[in-house]
Amino acid sequence: MPIYEYIATTESGCEQCRSGMQLLRRLSDPELTVCPHCGAPVTQRISAPNVVAGNSHRTSEGHLEKHGFTQYRKTGTGVYEKTAGKGPAHIADDGK
Repeated sequence: MPIYEYIATTESGCEQCRSGMQLLRRLSDPELTVCPHCGAPVTQRISAPNVVAGNSHRTSEGHLEKHGFTQYRKTGTGVYEKTAGKGPAHIADDGK
């Protein structure tokens, strides 16, 4: 669900809508035309999106460990070395 910014179109609005407010709304929600707090007319403000380029932030060792994941890196045939998280330092294929 996107976060929309709204601002009052008149001076008669409350403190929240006069200074601008952010609301989490579904795409299917009807267009908001009045402040939900005071009923003053509001308009949607155009704002810059928050965009993250690439996926490197999702696979960083610190990010994975912070969220409880363990990451292993292949170091040889059937051998993996832990790079982040909890668990054994190495995992090896027993050849069975």
